[in-house]
Amino acid sequence: MEKYINIIQDSYSGYWRYLKYELISINHWDNYFYGLIIISLIVWGLEIVFPWRKNQSIFRKDFWLDTFYMFFNFFLLNLIVLIALSNTAATVFNDILSVVGLTLNDLQLFKVNQLPKAASLFIFFIVSDFVQWNTHRLLHRFPLLWDFHKVHHSIKEMGFAGHLRYHWMEPVIYKSLLYIPIAIIGGFDVQDVVLVHFFTIAIGHLNHANLGWDYGPFKYILNNPKMHIWHHAKELPPNSIYGSNYGITLSLWDYIFKTDYVPHNGRDIELGFEKDEEFPDQFITQTFYPLTKKKEETTS
Repeated sequence: MEKYINIIQDSYSGYWRYLKYELISINHWDNYFYGLIIISLIVWGLEIVFPWRKNQSIFRKDFWLDTFYMFFNFFLLNLIVLIALSNTAATVFNDILSVVGLTLNDLQLFKVNQLPKAASLFIFFIVSDFVQWNTHRLLHRFPLLWDFHKVHHSIKEMGFAGHLRYHWMEPVIYKSLLYIPIAIIGGFDVQDVVLVHFFTIAIGHLNHANLGWDYGPFKYILNNPKMHIWHHAKELPPNSIYGSNYGITLSLWDYIFKTDYVPHNGRDIELGFEKDEEFPDQFITQTFYPLTKKKEETTS
């Protein structure tokens, strides 16, 4: 147990040093902090110049709440939870394997770092996006997970910052389910993965932006604003009580597994979920919503 406590402590101090370095260092291209800001400003600028819903304010409903979520989830959440969780989970997983005389290297299907860099990044992107697509489906199908995911679906007006409006438990679930498949094909260079991460952030921002784009024939490969708005539709598709269009970066999985749904131009559809008017509208109350809801159900 002491080993795991030390890992958590080292993770916190190490990430805090890294975060301070990101804030004061602007001379390296893979700076996550300023990379997020640049991507956000570019996509926000596109919203302003090419607005799809022209009656929507530049500072739309919950703009500042979503902006807070964006920085909290992208940086502070990593400091508070994810780095320590990931490092501890990796050690626990390795310790379990050691009981049966195995190491993580024994489980690796191949050495991805022996492939050309472009091929290894492509594999990382495809595997992680497919796992996240499946995880997203689970968030809609299981009531407990859906209570966490409601934070994201409480968005009533789409905008770039809504991309990172989610409950802190979501990345815990995503990271946990993603860890093993990525570990099995491991060997990724962290700096190289930054390229994939910036790309997925840009696509995610665009998907939630006030833009009416579908990328033409590429809509069957890439998730896009015209498709993703239907994922946020308050009225569910007639053939699924769990929603549709679960794609994170790629729309490909939805078309392959028949979870796609774009019946018509969705520019003016109502967003949200059933009884969303009863859902809290502040960060703290949204954070504790799954617990308070459970308590209310128990006492009622």
